[in-house]
Amino acid sequence: MPEPCHLSVSCLTARINDVTVALAVLGGEETPVGSRLPVASGRTYLMIKIEVTLNADPGGISPVVEGIMEMARRMECAAGKEFEIETALREALANAILHGCKNDPTKRVQCCVSCDEERGMLIVVRDPGSGFEPKDLPDPLMGQNVYSHHGRGIFLINQLMDEVRFERNGTEIHMRKY
Repeated sequence: MPEPCHLSVSCLTARINDVTVALAVLGGEETPVGSRLPVASGRTYLMIKIEVTLNADPGGISPVVEGIMEMARRMECAAGKEFEIETALREALANAILHGCKNDPTKRVQCCVSCDEERGMLIVVRDPGSGFEPKDLPDPLMGQNVYSHHGRGIFLINQLMDEVRFERNGTEIHMRKY
């Protein structure tokens, strides 16, 4: 059995293959290492927060997504919803790299993931691009768009996540799954 520890704020930062990862876990009671944090006195604890910065290289998507999903599974943040979250995260990162960074590996994409029991999982992906207007995207289910080889990412994200909104002129997507 793991040793109990008092968690107030634990933070770990690492740089792996041009990906900067910061992990923070907040809590406030004696909690065995690696277990879910308790909810006491009606207060919600942030179970996990991950911040990742990666170069705009499509090859960096899978390691980031796999790492985030592994942490979410260990903390039971995505129980039963892993497919939806993983697919939406992959699509958002791919869009940020392709459209926001124009596949320029000198540019950086930021991703922040947080999870708690009451508010579910929140994923924010931010790129340095000029942005876009989501309402101007063509409907991938209409006319000739059905035959297109691209243009379904935002549609998929909207179908898979419970809440989706764009900030900062479309350079930042906020996705939530309860």
